[in-house]
This record gives sequence, C-alpha cells and structure tokens, in this order.
Amino acid sequence: MKPPIAKRIPVHQHVHGISIHDDYAWLKAENWLACVDDPSLLPTDIKAYLDSENAWCNAAMADTQSLQKTLLEEMKGRIQADDISLPDNDGPWSYVARYQGDDEHSSYWRYPRDASFSETSASLLINFNIEADGRDYFDPGDVEYSPSHTHLAWSADVTGAERYTAFIRNVATGKDEDEISNVESLAWGDAQYLFYTRLNEDHRPSQVYRHELGSDSATDVLIFEEDDARFYCSVWTSLSGKYVFISTDTNDQSEVWMLSTDDLTGELRIVEPRADDIEYSVEHQGDRFLIRTNADNALDFKIMQTPCDTPSRKHWVDWLPYQAGRMVLDHYAYEGWVMWMEREQALPRICFQANDSQAVQRIDFTEEAFALSLEPLLEYSETTFHFGYESPATPSQTFSYSMVSGERALLKEDLIPSGHNACDYVVARRYVESSDGELVPITMLYHKDTPLDGSAPCWLTGYGAYGSSTPADFGTNRLSLVDRGFIYAIAHVRGGQEKGRAWYEAARFGGKPKSVDDLIAVGEYLVAQHFTARGNIVIAGGSAGGLLVGAALNRDSDLWGAAIADVPFVDVLNTMLDDSLPLTPGEWSQWGNPIESEQAFKDIVSYSPYDNVQPRQYPPMFVTAGVSDPRVTYWEPAKWVAKHRHLRTDEQLLLLKTNMHSGHFGETGRYASLADVAVEQAFAIKVLKLPVST
Repeated sequence: MKPPIAKRIPVHQHVHGISIHDDYAWLKAENWLACVDDPSLLPTDIKAYLDSENAWCNAAMADTQSLQKTLLEEMKGRIQADDISLPDNDGPWSYVARYQGDDEHSSYWRYPRDASFSETSASLLINFNIEADGRDYFDPGDVEYSPSHTHLAWSADVTGAERYTAFIRNVATGKDEDEISNVESLAWGDAQYLFYTRLNEDHRPSQVYRHELGSDSATDVLIFEEDDARFYCSVWTSLSGKYVFISTDTNDQSEVWMLSTDDLTGELRIVEPRADDIEYSVEHQGDRFLIRTNADNALDFKIMQTPCDTPSRKHWVDWLPYQAGRMVLDHYAYEGWVMWMEREQALPRICFQANDSQAVQRIDFTEEAFALSLEPLLEYSETTFHFGYESPATPSQTFSYSMVSGERALLKEDLIPSGHNACDYVVARRYVESSDGELVPITMLYHKDTPLDGSAPCWLTGYGAYGSSTPADFGTNRLSLVDRGFIYAIAHVRGGQEKGRAWYEAARFGGKPKSVDDLIAVGEYLVAQHFTARGNIVIAGGSAGGLLVGAALNRDSDLWGAAIADVPFVDVLNTMLDDSLPLTPGEWSQWGNPIESEQAFKDIVSYSPYDNVQPRQYPPMFVTAGVSDPRVTYWEPAKWVAKHRHLRTDEQLLLLKTNMHSGHFGETGRYASLADVAVEQAFAIKVLKLPVST
C-alpha cells in the first residue's frame, strides 16, 4: 500500500484584509454536528478518505502486531483485576465502586455502615458492564444517590459525543424511573429535587433544570439559562447540604448563583455579578461563605469570607491572604475546618486550619516530584479527610489524616500484579533556562540502570494551556517505555500553572510561542546533559498539547526523532474564526478573537501548526482523531496530516488513526483503552529502530 493523498479543493477567505488559503476545508462535513452524534451520517467522500488513512495506518503498523500484543499484555498485567474502592460513608450506608476480573467498567454497591463489604451484606446499585453490553462506546458519567438514599441518579454517554443521558433509579426495585437527555452535571438538592445542566443545540451546557422526583422529566423547570456563548454552566451542592450552587464560567470570569435547600423552588440569588478578569468559587460553612478568588489583583488566588446574608464582593474580607507565588488551587469547608490545596515551585501542598485556630497546618513530602489529590469525605461533621499521594515511581496511595491528632494512616495502595519496585526507578526534578531566562521545571523518570550517556531514547510530553498543570503522577503504561530504556520526561511549559498564575498568563494570546520556546529548551537541555541525543526524542501531546507538538515540529524538526499527537488542536486559526463550534467563543479568552482583532489574527497565524507546515523534512508522526469529538473536531488532525503529505519533502512514516465511533478521549474501559496506548508506543519503538524486548 501507499499512503493516501487527499484531494485539494482551494478555498479562500479574507480576514482583516488578509487572504488565507485552505486546500482541505472540504474535510469538514456540512452536517458535522449530526456526525458527532451519529458517525454513519459522515459524507461518503470524507468517510472514504478517513477509511483509507486507517487502512494505511494498519498496513504500516502490521509489522508491530507482535510488539503491540506484548505491550498490551504488559499493561494489562499491571492492572489489579479484582479491586474495590475505599468506602464512602454517609448516614447508615457505605458506598463502594468495584471491579471484578475482566470488567471494563466499575459496579457500585452499598452495605450497612456498621458491616464490612461482602456479596451477602452488600446490594448492587448499578453495574456499568451490564449497561455497556452490546454498545460500541460507553462512558459512565455521574453517579449521585439522593440524600434519602432511596434513588440513584446516573448518566452515560453512548456515542463519544459527550452527550450524556441521565437516569433515575429506584434503589429498592433496581428500575430506572425516568430518563433525561443531553445532561452534563447532576446534583441532588434534597430527597425530592434533582438539579442538572443541559446542553443546548450548539453543544454547550447553558441551562440548569430542576427535576421533581416522580414527575415526568418533560415537565422539568428551567431555573437558569446562560445567554453568553462564552460561558459554561455547572451545578453542585455544598458539603454542608445547605445550598445548591450554579456556576457559569469562562476562562477568565466566574459568576455564582445560589439556592437555599430550605426553599428549592425559591428564587436564585447571585453571589457576585461577573466582571472582566475576576474569577471566584464558593464554599459554605456555618453563617459564612468562603470564596477562592483572584480579586484585588491576587494573581495566584486567595481565600476570602463573607456573611451568607450579604454575599456580594463589597463584603468580602481576607481569610487566607494573598501570597505571590503560592497558587491556591481549591478549597473545601467542613463544619469546623477549612482545607485547601496549594502549589509553589511546581510542587503541591495540602493545608488545613481549624475554625478556632489561627495556625495553618501543612502536610509535607520528600520526593523531588510527586502528585497529591484531596478526597474530602461526605459528611460535613468529619474531622478526618482522605488524600492521595503518588509519584512517577510510586503507585497511588490513599491516606486518612486526622485534623485533630495529626495522625496519618495508609488505607489503600494500588497494587501492580506483575510486580513493581519503586527503588528500581529514579525520579528527578530539574529546572531549565528557556530562551528568555525563565526556569522551566522538568519531571523525569528513568530506570536506575539506564545509561546517562546520551544513548537513551526519550519520551517528552507537555501541555501548556488553559492553566492546566501536568501532575508528576504515576502511570503504569509508562513503565513499558521506561523498562525499555526510555527517559520519560514531562516539560511543565508555560500555559499551565505549575509556577503560579503568571506561568499561565505568559502563554495566553500572543504569548503562546513561549510554550514552544520552553519545550524546545527542555529538549536541548536533555541533549546537552546527555540524557538523550538529537533525533532520539519522541514528543507527545494531546488536544492543546498537540498544538504544542505541532508548533515545535515547525520550529525545530531535527531535534525530534518522532511525534505523537492525540486529537491535536492544530487548525487554530480556522477554529477560532468559526464561532459556531461548541468551544470557540469560550476559547477567545485563551487564544484571542481573530474575528474582531487583527492582532489576535496575526498572533494565531504566527504559530498555528496547520498554517505553518513547510515544504521540508519532518520526523515520523502518529496522529489520532475521533469522528464523535466535539472538542477537537476530526477534520483538524485530518487536514493537518493531508497538508503534511502534500508539502513535506521526506518519506518518513506519517500515520492518521481515526476512531470512527468515539470522541475526544478515545476508547473507554480500563482494558480496551490500552490498545491505543500500545500502538503509539509500538510506533515510537519502530521508528526509533529500538529493540522490542524489555
């Protein structure tokens, strides 16, 4: 077989007096939104092209089938087949999620709180393996039981389009009594009322409804609607159970509304109207609200408090004052305590403080790089919380921590059935000088026996957008690379918030090229310090991380030995010019609005991967897409690959793998999803001409 060549149909448009040219605009189906929900509606010529690319990908990778199988078995061997979560205790019941044997999905159970779990003591609430049976795609969503413990609200997406359908199940009968389509978040207000967000016709969660238990969902009451296409809605209930909150947000603004659970059919009250560049989130405790915000130029956020009766900003006063460089990430309020997560110099920290104390207590750790997660318990009166700890070499551990005694206890540790010794691996944190002098953190993982003489291959990943920080976490799948001698490296480039909000702000709008500067600086450092060599680095990224990969390829293609781009956001200019796409209006605060701003247009043109493909040599590339993806639409990677095929002057392997029945996150299921990982790792091993055995 030979690689397919896409037809070229020139399309021109003029923006700000500048002409832009696109040979592959035809790959965007006119009925694209219908295709997201039903890929069988894809026009014949587009489907034929995607099918031909898939056939070429399969043929080109046929010689790696044995390697893929080996990798897949290794990854499966690191998954504990029979596993059960720690119990969530609430009132008279304990709730757990469970996997058994070959289960792709979890099942949910409950049992009396004073008992221990067994199939005799526990009742099955829902088994997602049964619900998924016979479906090409199944992604479980929320599982929320009512405060009375009599009903279970659950949701699932069965197309990959991120359109979830919610069901309300009677726990006593095991039967679903109602069905609600196009939902996103779910929250019980009390035993009678369920609140949920709903997607509009443009695939944006813009509405909040109230459902009364026992009624027909067709009669549900619309209680909030967002008219600004830049904003997305969510709904949740406070840990205290006293308030239902509705938040409507875009990348740089927030607005929160509230409803007392004493009167769930009453009028919504606003906490503080939206304002440019002001973000906030709200937690309830007693007679006050605790508000995490960047108000008053608190770039890295702080926590303020205000009386519940007077929640507006003019009544806000500092509770945790602002400290530059200390990023306050989130916060939770128990009856007598406040706990929060913060990050400084790319390392997370857990903090808490009692209401009757001025002393802030912090939990410290010693590894050079690690990841933490806060896991608040369900009952407002708790004086204990759970937290998760992991590092690139240490599997996830869950601890309980008493805020009264300071006692820490290990409750659960992820097991690796095929065996794992953290002492066999090295975790390192380095700081690399970028082109403008900023120090970029790198997290590295490698086997202790890997030679550091420049001969090792390297897998380098990054993201760098939306303030989303890449954690230094544990990933079992990486071990297949590391055990084969790879250096696994995470570049914490600007665009995330690893070093505070300024780290994010630096790469917004016209600053986006700084993310690429950082990635290239990290690659050059790894070569200079003899961790690897030029041409022996695989750069990998997904979604906005794919933008990073694509832009880095255009800037310095001979530094990289291969590139892997999962559902990459590479057609930035055309996407930001199309305000009919679900995410575009909300993305203007990240990339700029090229429709209204000539400067934003020029900024995006300067780095957009699709617009900057050049007629020169590039390294081997493996690219993925999903027809049902509403976030990065399938035609972005498809157009990018087609343009590369036309312009590049080499014969390096260039593959496009389109999942014809899933979306942004690929295959679901704890085993089924591993096939996508295995083929990408096999591609890297193949094109770098490495030995296949461990």
